[in-house]
Amino acid sequence: MTGEPPASPSPLEAEVGTKAGAEAASTPVEPPVAEMPAEEPEAEASGDRASQLEAELTALRAEHDTVRSQYMRIAADFDNFRKRQQRDAEDLKVQLTCSTLGEILPVVDNFERARQQLNPESEEAQALHRSYQGLYKQLVDVLKQLGVSPMRVEGEAFDPTLHEAVLREPSDAHAEDVVIEELQRGYHLDGRVLRHAMVKVSMGPGPAGASAPETN
Repeated sequence: MTGEPPASPSPLEAEVGTKAGAEAASTPVEPPVAEMPAEEPEAEASGDRASQLEAELTALRAEHDTVRSQYMRIAADFDNFRKRQQRDAEDLKVQLTCSTLGEILPVVDNFERARQQLNPESEEAQALHRSYQGLYKQLVDVLKQLGVSPMRVEGEAFDPTLHEAVLREPSDAHAEDVVIEELQRGYHLDGRVLRHAMVKVSMGPGPAGASAPETN
């Protein structure tokens, strides 16, 4: 080819090209749509966190139940210990009281025997007797204030938890195993036996004879 200049477009081609360029310029260019990230990893992470929290809650509940059970057991043990200590203290107090009163009761017995045997005739003897009676009454009143009370045993059925049978003898007036006579007075202390009563017990109707000593 020779260096000829390019041919000029015809008027029709020029008009078509101008319209196409104008349409292209008037059409807005849409930006590319970005792809949305997948939601599956986030949902999976949420599910794992929920499972972890549920497991932690279950563990905390189990720990709470264990601690509560231990607390209840310790509280029960302490309450039992407190009651046992209180009971032991009360028993010790009663034992000490019984021991002390046991030393006093023979003095009461001596007053009882003196009161029954003395029969004062002179004015001086009667004054002395009244003095002894006053001391005896004071002693009995003190024992009452301490919770000591005498047993009433004559005519009662023999009870080994209250009585100590020293003698047994036939009796037409009393049935078998009935207390005939009180030989040494017994005492209660707040419902407990402070000292057993020494008694003579009926064997029921039978041949007359000497009293038979009680044999264990």
